[in-house]
Amino acid sequence: MSVDHYENFPVASWLCPPALRPAVVALYRFARTADDLADEGDAAPTRRLAALAAYRRALDAALAGTPSRDGAWPEVFEPLAQAHVRFRWPAPLLHDLLDAFEQDVVKYEYADRVELLDYCRRSANPVGRLVLHLHAVHDAASLAQSDAICTALQLANFWQDLGVDTRRGRLYVPGTDAARHGVDPAALRAGRDGPAVRALVAALVGWTRTLMHSGAPLVHRLPGRTGLELRLVVQGGLRILDRIERLRFGTLHARPVLRWTDAPLMLARAAAMRAAAAPMAGEPT
Repeated sequence: MSVDHYENFPVASWLCPPALRPAVVALYRFARTADDLADEGDAAPTRRLAALAAYRRALDAALAGTPSRDGAWPEVFEPLAQAHVRFRWPAPLLHDLLDAFEQDVVKYEYADRVELLDYCRRSANPVGRLVLHLHAVHDAASLAQSDAICTALQLANFWQDLGVDTRRGRLYVPGTDAARHGVDPAALRAGRDGPAVRALVAALVGWTRTLMHSGAPLVHRLPGRTGLELRLVVQGGLRILDRIERLRFGTLHARPVLRWTDAPLMLARAAAMRAAAAPMAGEPT
């Protein structure tokens, strides 16, 4: 099962325990709808921010168990409220997601990795932490590894969508990384590719791969089907990085995607994942 086109994470797959699927679907629909309010259509920034403010008020009402006065987005907030009754969602994590979507409306570039990681802390990491919450996993090591995986997935999506984002006026490449490789951000926005740009993307992919590997031991902390699904999430992210590398890091003009033909390799790599001390699967092929 999927919820629209939310790309960073798989949603309520057949591996998800059935008892958790309604809550997972409610979470992804919440995130997807907020993302669309921030990104889709041609509304002015002021209107987008006003819509997100109304969305935040509806979230607060749902978590408080009181219906929103205007009854907006019932397909989002009724299931979310029902899940909250059972699982008691941590409200700050849901609000962090909305903070990130509001930032998308007004911020179009990032000075350095610190700024970009702060964005990922709010745009991606809450999703992993909310899913762990459903499994009653709260220890610090697991949360840190979940953050690493979620941030790596977000970063992989940025490098995968480099050309798409620059054509929309957004640049997630940190300014300090661009400067280190002698790349003018204006050249990226203008779609000017070249060896320096490829070297820049290669460095960003390497950073992302290292981050993903640092979080991968979490797969051994989660039991059964949940652990298997997370293995596939990790391997899917690594495979996107492989695809970027096979394009010789030319994502300014091409967008790599996973295909059904990637599934056997991802399954094999997921099955081969061992304890943290062993070599990790997922090296480029």
